[in-house]
Amino acid sequence: MPELPDLQVFSNNLDKKLSRKTIDHITISKAKNIVANAATFRKAFEQQKLSKVYREGKELRFEFRNGSILGMHLMLHGALHLFKDDNETKHTIAELHFTDGTGLALTDFQRMAALTVNPPKNEAPDAMSEDLTAAYLEEKMSATRTTIKKLLLDQHIIRGIGNAYADEILWHARLSPFSISNKIPPAKIKKLARTIYSVLSDAIDKIQKKNPDLISGEIRDFMEIHNPNLEKSPTGVEIQQQAVGGRKTYFTDEQELFE
Repeated sequence: MPELPDLQVFSNNLDKKLSRKTIDHITISKAKNIVANAATFRKAFEQQKLSKVYREGKELRFEFRNGSILGMHLMLHGALHLFKDDNETKHTIAELHFTDGTGLALTDFQRMAALTVNPPKNEAPDAMSEDLTAAYLEEKMSATRTTIKKLLLDQHIIRGIGNAYADEILWHARLSPFSISNKIPPAKIKKLARTIYSVLSDAIDKIQKKNPDLISGEIRDFMEIHNPNLEKSPTGVEIQQQAVGGRKTYFTDEQELFE
């Protein structure tokens, strides 16, 4: 599943390629997570000019001049494809056709990618937001005995962080993913808040530089901990793996455990 840095690059590139174009028509195929009928999509977006494409948490947002917003969640296997005149990609569940003959296709062989019209506002701060402060984290962490990794993955608390980047963040903060949230001291929470932003912003820069036109896929080869091709961390300590809740967690003994 693409995570925040991937999606930020997608949105940057889609905005450059598609903003100021006008939707001619939209086609919607059967999918499990399209929460509006075709007529609703047509009324909201057809013959409307696209103002901008941006990211909110793990979703892409397409905002139009009439104020309507198309929300798009790629889920595990959703992918985006630009096309000219005709879309020939398989497993297409939606197509945005623009008046200049170009288009954008959303594909997903599992048909799980989600589309919404005017998605509701989520009160949880985005992981790159100025609202994600150490004080906010301390408030949320003090109220629960869950592990810190589980808290980072909770989209009702912080939007945008997924499994791979949670591991990277926690290693750079030298904080064990198995630490209990309400046992972590304030100094570590302050470091965690800084690390969330620095790890994610650094990843965005690396992905954008290496793949300047990327609008789909996952780029993970630069990761220093959540990387199956590595045996040791940058400091030379063995990287360990443990399955937690169906997800692989990567960590080292350098990370301090609070319990």
